[in-house]
Amino acid sequence: MKNSTPNHQELCFLPLGGTGEIGMNMNLIGHDEQWLMIDCGATFQAPLMQQEDSNPNAKTHDVVCADPTFIENRLHQLQGIVLTHAHEDHIGALPALIERFNCPIYATSFTAEVLKRKLYREDKAHLVNLVVVEPKKSIQIGEFNVKWLPITHSIPDSNAMFIETKVGNIFHSADWKMDKSPVQGKPFNKQLFSELANKKPFAMLCDSTNALKEGYTPSESDCYEGLSRLVGLQKGRVVVTCFGSNLARLMTLAKIAAENGRYMALLGRSLENMYSIARSQEIWPDELKLANRRHMGYLPKQEVLLVATGSQGEPRAALGRLANETHPDCDLESGDCVIYSSIVIPGNEKPILRMVNKLKGKGIEVYQSENCEFLIHASGHPSQRDLFDMYQLIKPKVVIPTHGEAEHMAYNAKVSHQAGILQNLVGKNGDLFLLKPVTSIKRGFASSGRIDITR
Repeated sequence: MKNSTPNHQELCFLPLGGTGEIGMNMNLIGHDEQWLMIDCGATFQAPLMQQEDSNPNAKTHDVVCADPTFIENRLHQLQGIVLTHAHEDHIGALPALIERFNCPIYATSFTAEVLKRKLYREDKAHLVNLVVVEPKKSIQIGEFNVKWLPITHSIPDSNAMFIETKVGNIFHSADWKMDKSPVQGKPFNKQLFSELANKKPFAMLCDSTNALKEGYTPSESDCYEGLSRLVGLQKGRVVVTCFGSNLARLMTLAKIAAENGRYMALLGRSLENMYSIARSQEIWPDELKLANRRHMGYLPKQEVLLVATGSQGEPRAALGRLANETHPDCDLESGDCVIYSSIVIPGNEKPILRMVNKLKGKGIEVYQSENCEFLIHASGHPSQRDLFDMYQLIKPKVVIPTHGEAEHMAYNAKVSHQAGILQNLVGKNGDLFLLKPVTSIKRGFASSGRIDITR
């Protein structure tokens, strides 16, 4: 590559964030003196040095993203930013960085709506050329022909991407799992992805988050039985805390509340925002009714089911305010219960433990997904059997594990080999993965730092 620019014979992948770590996804595809950015995510309460991630005493910043300096220095080559889905680790940095980029942003409808609301809050919507694309449609963006492929995950409107160039094709899995019975949206479409093998994808970029887990990732619908049984056992108020973007989980809980004679209300701005977007996008079923949160303090405790933000121990979120007895709409007391329908994101162990201990100290029963006898949380990422099956569907020549720490990506590469994919490239942020004409890695090709974008 001359002057760090791919020529017309070259095809390359350059991760600036999200490879060697979980979160802050920012990926570049390069070909013929042009770059295409895939996702632009953020993470929270993180240090600016990746090697400090496991240091409990490291200084953290509220909102952090990958350093975009490499592509900022080549803005005339950046053809566009394409978004796979609306999770914060894929779109969360855009409101802070949007003025640095002078290119269109492409997203499907739900993702576009989530981003628009973020930009309106920052008074930046007028700065963006946001192009809404249809799933299964292709758009030519400079030298890149990009097709959005609907895939099951833990937020609506998630998409993998098939990127075609004159010298080779890339399949980007984004975040996914093989969910055959999702609560929201259509089941995983095996035929859609098996047909891609006919287009001979040269490289596959693949989510590694759950690569250490055996078997298949449970379906979102599997949570229904576990949560239903657990809620049915409770005599007092029930509070469920989960990720605000998991609309399928909210739908499951709304159904369970109705079946148990409870009124369900949402506590927390992110939950209310996602519900509002789901209504505007006609995703939320009309038959699933929610109660006004301001009424919950007046209802008999056995008729209350609250869904609250704060699953990662954030003290200012709704669950933290309930624990601290400072929430204006409801109080908790001994005999009530809190259900963590979520996982512990690495780095959040201490704040979650503090919150759990505070709740238990008040006589509140606490159930966490990692030690509960019932299945009360399902991941949105592929386990080993999901990975194996997908590799056999896509049949790429080369696999590049992404979206994971070193051990996750190493095991993902192992699974790809077991599935018959003989070549894999394992690297980290800042490494340049040369795909065509010769396949190799240039280690430390670009700066792979982090920046503080706290607003």
